[in-house]
Amino acid sequence: MRALQAIFFLLIVRPFLALVLGVNLRHAERLPQTGPAILAANHNSHLDTLLLMSLYPLAKLSHVRPVAAADYFLKNPFIAWFALNIMHILPLARRPKPGQPPLAHIEAALAAGDILILFPEGSRGEPEKRSALKSGIAHLMEAAPTVPVIPIYLRGLGKALPKGDWLPIPFFADGWVDEPLVWQGERAATMRALEARFAALESEGGALTWE
Repeated sequence: MRALQAIFFLLIVRPFLALVLGVNLRHAERLPQTGPAILAANHNSHLDTLLLMSLYPLAKLSHVRPVAAADYFLKNPFIAWFALNIMHILPLARRPKPGQPPLAHIEAALAAGDILILFPEGSRGEPEKRSALKSGIAHLMEAAPTVPVIPIYLRGLGKALPKGDWLPIPFFADGWVDEPLVWQGERAATMRALEARFAALESEGGALTWE
């Protein structure tokens, strides 16, 4: 499966992104090269995950794991196989069964040294608009308080492939990578700190040039 994943990204994802997107990533040196770590990004497009994974060498892809809602990807058998084996997602149940720790497998992935991709907003929002952060990431940070969370602000992908569309259009994308953030001692303080980081990255990006 690692070979299939590498072939998919080498022959399909990377050429596709090169043709459809021009990507300018600021502060790329802040990306963690080893885990455990969490990449926390805003979410406007299906391209978000592909872009973030493509930032890593093929040899490391099996340790870069997106966290995604189980009910969205696991309904169709083919999509479920692709999501689990090629994208290597960690499925997250929106309504976990009683007595079943919903984050146990995610904590195990961090303990194994993986780099996780999380979208704290939850589902994809309107193109190029940030949505309110959900507190799920604070629960994970509380369970793994020493694991660094790297906020990443993406802009442009919501125009290239917005929610509800399946045909991408060429568009230039920008990204900003922040310094690591760790658990702040309580959930509310952690969420405030994470929101402040995203607001600062958005401000660093300046005005939208296409409006």
